[in-house]
Amino acid sequence: MEDTKTVSILLLGDPGCGKSTLISRLSQGQNAPKGPGPLPKLHDFDQPFIFEISMYNRPYRFEFYDTACPENYTLLQPDFVILCFDITDRRSLINVSRVWRKDVTRHYKKDGDDPPLMMLGLKRDARVEEEGVIFPQEGYRIAQEMRCDRYAECSALTGELVREVFEDIARTAAKTTTDAGGLTQGGCSMM
Repeated sequence: MEDTKTVSILLLGDPGCGKSTLISRLSQGQNAPKGPGPLPKLHDFDQPFIFEISMYNRPYRFEFYDTACPENYTLLQPDFVILCFDITDRRSLINVSRVWRKDVTRHYKKDGDDPPLMMLGLKRDARVEEEGVIFPQEGYRIAQEMRCDRYAECSALTGELVREVFEDIARTAAKTTTDAGGLTQGGCSMM
């Protein structure tokens, strides 16, 4: 059997935007409740949150790190970075470009390139038509401007689109282990 490929994945974003809830939902796998329901509470000392899967006829080990523990996330050297924001909080979207995207450039360059980037809108279930709410077209446009490789949205609370987002994350993460890497050639694509 082939060696397991390990990929480190860092979730960056403002406190309270939904990163920990997403990891908690993912940790339930097939046993996750349908719709809103109790999710396990995660602790910083449990990091990395490990997911072992098989894809493309090879085993992968995805190690997710959350920025809930801000004093040491800059010491990591992630293979893939997910920039997270709360779609109901415009300030969290602004911080993705003004704070978190700049942190990627400052701390995580490898061989002169940023790692593959995904921008992920969280709390999709809370979207209502009112001023300040971010819609997919705007999120996608900003992801393109920041030169992200992928854009997606989901609701970790209800589970809406979480499976599809995880599949997208897994495909991009798996590509980071190849010679071509996980960077896209043609710009940002939307899930």
